[in-house]
Amino acid sequence: MSEPETNPAPAVGLVSLGCPKALVDSEQIVTRLRTEGYRICGDYREADLVVVNTCGFIDEAKAESLEAIGEALRENGKVLVTGCLGARPAEISAIHPRVLDITGPHQAEAVMSAVHRHLPRPHDPFVDLVPPAGLKLTPGHYAYLKISEGCNHRCSFCIIPSMRGDLVSRPIGMVLREAESLVQSGVKELLVISQDTSAYGVDTRYQDDWWRGERIQTRIQDLACALGEFGVWVRLHYVYPYPHVDRLIPLMTDGRILPYLDVPFQHGSSRILKLMRRPAAAENTLERIRRWREICPELVIRSTFIVGFPGETDADFQTLLDFLDEARIDRAGCFRYSPVAGARANELPDPVPPEVAEERWHAFMQHQAKISTERLAGRVGSVETVLVDEVGEDQAIARSYGDAPEIDGQVLIDHAGHLVPGSLVEVRIDGHDTYDLSASLVDS
Repeated sequence: MSEPETNPAPAVGLVSLGCPKALVDSEQIVTRLRTEGYRICGDYREADLVVVNTCGFIDEAKAESLEAIGEALRENGKVLVTGCLGARPAEISAIHPRVLDITGPHQAEAVMSAVHRHLPRPHDPFVDLVPPAGLKLTPGHYAYLKISEGCNHRCSFCIIPSMRGDLVSRPIGMVLREAESLVQSGVKELLVISQDTSAYGVDTRYQDDWWRGERIQTRIQDLACALGEFGVWVRLHYVYPYPHVDRLIPLMTDGRILPYLDVPFQHGSSRILKLMRRPAAAENTLERIRRWREICPELVIRSTFIVGFPGETDADFQTLLDFLDEARIDRAGCFRYSPVAGARANELPDPVPPEVAEERWHAFMQHQAKISTERLAGRVGSVETVLVDEVGEDQAIARSYGDAPEIDGQVLIDHAGHLVPGSLVEVRIDGHDTYDLSASLVDS
């Protein structure tokens, strides 16, 4: 008896045009395809799908790319487009509307996502040990969503740009596809992170992309709007208080994203902020916070601060405490300044003695604890939806919209041992301490 015939692995054809940089992109795509078990073929008729890596540097190259796309559509019919011309998707779609998906240059991950959608690789139980949403080190009901890498700022105490480079934003279509995959895998909360979340897209000049058949800009407001369509919690971290952040607040009022902002203010003294080379002025910040809370009264703001920075005087520290009183920050972390090899702040005069920095840290924490307690007291009696993280015999540990995992407080729910981690439930806030809330389940 002959052996049963096995289905061959799906085949992908690749047309690579343009400069050596495009060729390297093609090599990366081919490597990823082969690693995942796809076959690479050079015949339109044999291929199940064709990827055309385009060039759009000059008109002649653009015309050649459009012709290659047309040929692939005629000979095969299932075509993905990537490369430099893919950065102008509208021009491609206007001439070749049957193209399945379009991505820009240097986007091997986005190309692979498109291949997966239109030509899934058959499941191999001996090889496929990774779930579709990838392996995560967080519980299954929440996930971090990185939208960019690097930072364009040169804060004097920070060396992140020297390690990670300048801002590089991920294409918004790629980010949204990852978010969609996470939600489909059961994630109930997306925590948006980067070195500078509000600068998302600056490096690409807010490049256009496509999502669900519509044009969308690589911009934090557009991203927040789109993430708000998934029906899960969306929490923004590391948001510099640029003017355009004001446009995010109405999205919180409308319930599209959580009324929560993690803003690293770092200090309240304009003089110290200038020494830190921070891109914000404390006076404007206080006025902006007031406006934010007028629009969205339930807004929770968390932040981080540094005490003992070189040159910080007693007057500067008092200005910081006054800033806390005015801003009414809900959650705040504080660090004692310590020199970091390679940081410009090391060269500043008038270092603060360690024992003085220690005293200021304790004073800051005591001052902020009072404010945090008062802010939590204002929520007692309200009914809120919380996300359950852990369940014990008779108590559940959950988080409210104002609590990011591991850095903020918790909501302790009595008589809730029957709940399931990852569930969203309504509770009535019954009490509080400095950092946590206590609550009871609302009868359904």
